[in-house]
Amino acid sequence: MRVETGIVKSDFQHCIRCTACVSNCPVYRVNARFPGPKQAGPDAERFRSDNKTSLDKWIRLCSQCKRCEVVCPYGVNPALIILREQARYGGRHFRSPVSRMFANIYWLGAVSSLLAPLVNRLAAVRFVKRALCNVLGISTYLPFPLFYIRTLSRSWKWKGKRSSRKKVVFFYGCFLNYNRPDLGRRIRDFLASLGVRVVMPKQVCCGLPALGNGDIDTARKFAMRNARILAGYIDRGYDVVYTCTSCGLSLTQDYPGILDVPDGKKVAENSYNLHEYVLKLMEEHYIDPVFEPFHRRVAYHIPCHLRALGIGYPAAMIFEKIPGLDVHILEDNCCGLAGSYGFKKGNEDSSARLGNIAARAVTAVDPDMLVSDCGACMMQLSHFSGIPAHDPSEILMRSLRRKAL
Repeated sequence: MRVETGIVKSDFQHCIRCTACVSNCPVYRVNARFPGPKQAGPDAERFRSDNKTSLDKWIRLCSQCKRCEVVCPYGVNPALIILREQARYGGRHFRSPVSRMFANIYWLGAVSSLLAPLVNRLAAVRFVKRALCNVLGISTYLPFPLFYIRTLSRSWKWKGKRSSRKKVVFFYGCFLNYNRPDLGRRIRDFLASLGVRVVMPKQVCCGLPALGNGDIDTARKFAMRNARILAGYIDRGYDVVYTCTSCGLSLTQDYPGILDVPDGKKVAENSYNLHEYVLKLMEEHYIDPVFEPFHRRVAYHIPCHLRALGIGYPAAMIFEKIPGLDVHILEDNCCGLAGSYGFKKGNEDSSARLGNIAARAVTAVDPDMLVSDCGACMMQLSHFSGIPAHDPSEILMRSLRRKAL
């Protein structure tokens, strides 16, 4: 019998003595209730049966940071094993209101953006926050992100010349669409300024929030809808560019993997991280950017999902070309928010403790700027460090010589 990791269950004997995943699991370090990825993954998998209902309630405590997969020397992929069990658990047990809500974060964002002035005002009221915590189980230690009526999906659907040799579909994700449409528009225009035709077709959530909250059916519906749209553009010569590392992980690993959607492999093979794509354009001599000196001391927090993508740190490679930029890469800590994970009351203590640990690493650098590729990381670390957080693309856009665009 084979699991989705591609190895036979009996081959989990590799895991008997190895504890690499345990020592690199952030949740295991701060939450005594979680037995760690080794026990929750390969150890428990030996005894699980598809015909039995899972009783492992602590399986929900895994944040799916994927750090266990990055360090595993045998390719066992403990996080994938745990994710499969989380989905099975969610399908056979009652899902809490907060899990159901975050599984459908796309629709929540759509409604919240339409009512943005009211939603933003209410979200800041102490009584409302207390009610959300006590009734729905939403954690309120972190300020809720703002919503905007003019979302990214309500902006221009294309930018750049029709005759451009390079064409991309911008998969912007829920965070840029609802919470940072200003940044999304700037990234869209930035790509267009590099001579790339950018289109933004109607798209939905990548599906990862639903998958992480045990609703694999909703995740697959989102994924199938996106894959159908993206595959159509890929067939016409477009590449897919994403900025959110979690969205990228879903597009490149979950679509052809656990969600097994049609055209999932095609989407995965033609999807690029924004900075990975900029490097690609440079390597192909399609662009030859000139960067102005930018004298800043930068703390660059590496998101867990960027490490899991296995593409290195492309933004850091571009930073090396910017004169005067002093970049300190921080890759040892998880921010602890993990999308909707930290917004659940039951995970608040673990999330906050991990956030404080990561924030202390940031402040130790004494930076002028805090940078991260993940919107969740930016919210969490900015809150605990008191330093405004930025996307790496903002540094590129500020330092790129205008006449070179």
